[in-house]
Amino acid sequence: MPEENNLISDIDSPKFGEELLRKIAEHPCYDRKAQHKYGRIHLAVAPSCNIQCNFCVREFDCVNESRPGVTSKVLTPQEALEKTKQVLAEYPFIKVVGIAGPGDPLANKETFETFELIKKEFPELTLCMSTNGLLLPEKLEDILRVGVSTLTVTINAIDPEIQAKIVDHIMYHGKIYRGVEAAEIQIKNQLEGVRAAVEAGVVIKVNTVLVPGVNDKHVVEIARKLNELGVYIMNIMPLINQGAFANIEPPTAEERKAVQQACEPYVLQMRHCRQCRADAYGLLAQDMSQMSEERRKLIKIQTKEDIEKVGEILKEDGKEEA
Repeated sequence: MPEENNLISDIDSPKFGEELLRKIAEHPCYDRKAQHKYGRIHLAVAPSCNIQCNFCVREFDCVNESRPGVTSKVLTPQEALEKTKQVLAEYPFIKVVGIAGPGDPLANKETFETFELIKKEFPELTLCMSTNGLLLPEKLEDILRVGVSTLTVTINAIDPEIQAKIVDHIMYHGKIYRGVEAAEIQIKNQLEGVRAAVEAGVVIKVNTVLVPGVNDKHVVEIARKLNELGVYIMNIMPLINQGAFANIEPPTAEERKAVQQACEPYVLQMRHCRQCRADAYGLLAQDMSQMSEERRKLIKIQTKEDIEKVGEILKEDGKEEA
C-alpha cells in the first residue's frame, strides 16, 4: 500500500467539541450504539435531482418499498415542520432530522427553507443532510447557515473512468454533461466540498454503492482518499439492481464484508445501514413510515411508559441524595 496513506490507527481522532460529540453519540447512523436508543426522521421535501445514476429509480408514491429515493408524499417545508412536531411529540427518542431526497437536497430550495423552520422550532435537534455533492462547494455556506452538523455525501468513484460507468449524466449550471466530462466535474466538486466541510467542522459520512464489476476493486482507493480528507465514517452499501443496472447481480454479504475489511484501516465503517426511504422515521431497524397505525400506537405507549419509568428513577435518586 502507498506509504503516504496513513492507517486509521496512526492518526488522531477528529477533535470535536462537546456539543458535536453529543450529536454523534445520538445519531443512529454515526454511532452504532445509538441505533437502538435514538431515532431519526427524514423529511421528503426535495424532489428534484441534478444527476441520473444508473442504479437509481425514484418513485415518489411507492408505499410498499423500502429503499432510498422513495416516499409516499413530497412535503412542503411547512408540512415538514408540522410532521416533525407531531412525530417528536409521540416519539421523543428521535434526535435527528434529516433531508435525504427523494432527489438531491442541494438542488431544492425547500431543503434550506425546511431546515430554517426546524432550527427555529427545535434548536436542540441534530440537522442532517444527504447529497450527491455536485453542488456542495457552492452550497456549503447555506448548509452551515441553517445549522447542518452531520452531512452524508455519496461518492461511488474517484476515478472519472469508473464514475462515468455509474452516472448517465449530470445537470450542472443549466447544462447537461455526460461521460468522463460529467464524472470529472462531479468528483472535483465532491472532493473539494468534503474537504471544505470537514475544515468547517461538519461531521462527514460517505456513502459508496458497491457495484460488482464496476467499482468493487476501486472502493479501497476511495477509502484512502477519505482518510486524507478527514471523513468520519464510510458506509459501503450493496447495489439495489434496478434501472440501467437491473441486470447486475448485487454483491453478496461476504463480498461486501471483504470490501469493508479492506477499507477499515483507513476510515471507520458503518455496518448497520438499512438503506432508508426518503420519508423514514423511528429507529433504523423500526421504520414507522411503513407500519400500521396499531403498531405505531403500541410503540408510542411503550415510549411513554419508558419515559415515566425514567422520571420515577430520577425522582427516587433525588430523594436519596436529599
